[in-house]
Amino acid sequence: MSKEWPLYEIFIRGQHGLSHRHVGSLHAPDAETAIKNARDVYTRRNEGVSIWVVEAAAITATAPGDKGPIFEPSESKIYRHPTFYDIPDEIGHM
Repeated sequence: MSKEWPLYEIFIRGQHGLSHRHVGSLHAPDAETAIKNARDVYTRRNEGVSIWVVEAAAITATAPGDKGPIFEPSESKIYRHPTFYDIPDEIGHM
């Protein structure tokens, strides 16, 4: 069994932003300690209004090889186009 604390990914929402952005990682024994440590390490100049911590082991990501099937252009996804019903003339160009 590893004696190393789990790794947490840290996300901060800035004073003038609406979204959180990834700012770094740190090790901590639990999520509450990770938030306190993230506050001390990543918000020294009062630039944050919200902190998210996510245990790195809980993150699932796509593989670079999956780029084609996951991010293919929407033209090949016919269900995204309004071709299965009639559009009234009042709507105009869609």
